[in-house]
Amino acid sequence: MSGHHDHSHHAHDDDGLPSLEEIRRVLADLPGPDLEAGTAALQREQTLLKPPGALGRLEELVQWLATWQGKAPPELTHPRIVIFAGAHGVAQRGVSAYPPAVTGQMVQAFINGHAAINQLAELHDADLRVHEMDLDHPTSDFTQGPAMSEEVCARAAAYGMMAIEPGLHLLCLGEMGIGNTTSAAALCAALFGGPASDWVGPGTGVDSEGIKRKIAVVEAGLAANPTALTDPFEALRCLGGQELSAIMGAIIACRLARVPVVLDGFACTAAAAVLYKADPKALDHCIVAHRSAEPGHTRLLTAINKRPLFEFDMRLGEASGAALTIPVLRSALACHLNMATFAEAGVSGKGEKPAGSVH
Repeated sequence: MSGHHDHSHHAHDDDGLPSLEEIRRVLADLPGPDLEAGTAALQREQTLLKPPGALGRLEELVQWLATWQGKAPPELTHPRIVIFAGAHGVAQRGVSAYPPAVTGQMVQAFINGHAAINQLAELHDADLRVHEMDLDHPTSDFTQGPAMSEEVCARAAAYGMMAIEPGLHLLCLGEMGIGNTTSAAALCAALFGGPASDWVGPGTGVDSEGIKRKIAVVEAGLAANPTALTDPFEALRCLGGQELSAIMGAIIACRLARVPVVLDGFACTAAAAVLYKADPKALDHCIVAHRSAEPGHTRLLTAINKRPLFEFDMRLGEASGAALTIPVLRSALACHLNMATFAEAGVSGKGEKPAGSVH
């Protein structure tokens, strides 16, 4: 399954796309949870043929889907996987085990159906979309100053918003971008503090020398961008990348369109954390698929108060961890929709006398 591919040169358009200020305004007025739908799902759950709570997080997930789709029961026939790919100027500094050209080459692999995510999308019958974020124009090297102008950052976010359409039942978000675990580490350090070494990990598999280089690059980025510590959107602009900005935009658009979101690993969660830092409720419609093997992810999950579904030691990106939640969510929903109630099955509920027993 090659999926739909969108080649973006949006950084050169100038047709009045949003500014970061407009994104702040949208954030101030986000729709809340549909508590009625969530309660309806919970009430059905309580009648089903099992001890209360016995399906654990599967029950919570159905309630979460209902609450953020705004309907009970929720649906899961139209999941979409979206990958945003971005080019990072900082990738020239030897922070990855792979050269910067791999970003574009991997996009081609997604188009040709050759990557891990293609197999998962096909297996789970999910629509896959790949969006290139102006790969011919990498962000600036953030060790020398901001990665993006406000215009480039806001346009990338707007582009991410436009990649979402109403009617999707679930959005699994992922990224591709050589250098982006370095960008994500710098972003996390700016948002949540702590030394660079707390946030930097091996990424694509760099050795201990590579990790030292990454730490030095993150430290240089923080030193070169003092304003990044003053505001989450400024942190994104100074230290992020176009694909991280687009992920942030997509998360906002999903909230407005009532589409629940599954976040993938470290880079994807770091992009989402910008919104959390601006408003802790902004990620209530999101779950995190897995705890990445990238060590900073554990610290980040604690910072944004999210408990991942899996711990599979994955660190691939490209929404591969997020895609694995589709069959789990479908399993949860199948139980919710198709199990009998105690009454339908003629089974005695908790504390009831067996039917026909002598009193």
